[in-house]
Amino acid sequence: MAKKIKKALKKLKKQQRQYEAAMAAGGAPIGGGMGANAARGQGLLGGLSGLLPSRRSEQFLVGLLVGAAAAYVLSDEELRGKIVKSGLKLYGNLAGGLAEMKEQMADLQAELEAEQAGAL
Repeated sequence: MAKKIKKALKKLKKQQRQYEAAMAAGGAPIGGGMGANAARGQGLLGGLSGLLPSRRSEQFLVGLLVGAAAAYVLSDEELRGKIVKSGLKLYGNLAGGLAEMKEQMADLQAELEAEQAGAL
């Protein structure tokens, strides 16, 4: 039983470190790692270069579309409110998930300490 608790505690600590590292880097904690781009030394955003157009006219058109979409979103008060509300909801869910994970770690630690104290 103690081995299972130790293993679960170790796994939760690893997940928490990954989550906190991803949040500190400004990224999403989903995926559990940086993937092949990190292995090649390109970093988190290294793979995006293949998605972007290479010619100037294509870059201009992409910039034009992104700018038009941003202007539309910023000018529409109802849509802007929905986006802000969704962002706040997402932040609340992430913060709640982190708090729940910390609580689970504390529970596992307390169980492990109680089991070790009982074994002595």
